[in-house]
Amino acid sequence: ENLYNRLQMDIIQGIHPAGKKLTEQSLCQQYSVSRTPVREALRQLETEGLVENIPNRGAFVVGFSKQDIEDMYELRKAYELQAVRWAIRRITEDELEELGEIFEFMEFYTHKGDIDKMLNINTNFHQLIYTASRNKMLRQVLSSYQVYIKYSRSPRSYDEHYLEVVLEEHRKIYQAFLAGDEDGAVQAMEEHMENSRLRKSDEF
Repeated sequence: ENLYNRLQMDIIQGIHPAGKKLTEQSLCQQYSVSRTPVREALRQLETEGLVENIPNRGAFVVGFSKQDIEDMYELRKAYELQAVRWAIRRITEDELEELGEIFEFMEFYTHKGDIDKMLNINTNFHQLIYTASRNKMLRQVLSSYQVYIKYSRSPRSYDEHYLEVVLEEHRKIYQAFLAGDEDGAVQAMEEHMENSRLRKSDEF
């Protein structure tokens, strides 16, 4: 599992670029593991669509195209909206309190101007909504999309208002959860997803 995660990150981040041949021997040497975990990791990555096994040629990195990333944004938005609908109906008082604590951390790191911490807390905010949806399949798909989109981007610069804008988008989502406003929460999340796509569309 550890090797699979490492290979997944290395493919998503372009360390193993699209089209590269992945041989068991080279991967064993590079990651200091035996052939068994390499074979299992390649099998998982093939199932995930990150690696293609071509008969009589071997395993090759597929990676993500610009179109793949754009499609992921559209799919993620659709799934996020469904997660919000279920979460706002099923969230517990403890989870709602935790969502509030996460939002307070977002405010804190926004005021400090700490983008890395803010982005990590942002991930936690969405993950809690996935958990509160009480749907394991949806949580798994959305968590995968989060990883793909987060790590497939090139390093970017942020304008001076980036954190404040993102914070306010999450404030609307959080306030809708507090009010139990399902339609309001869905609308706020849809605006956040679309703005996220527009903010990042120039990175690919």
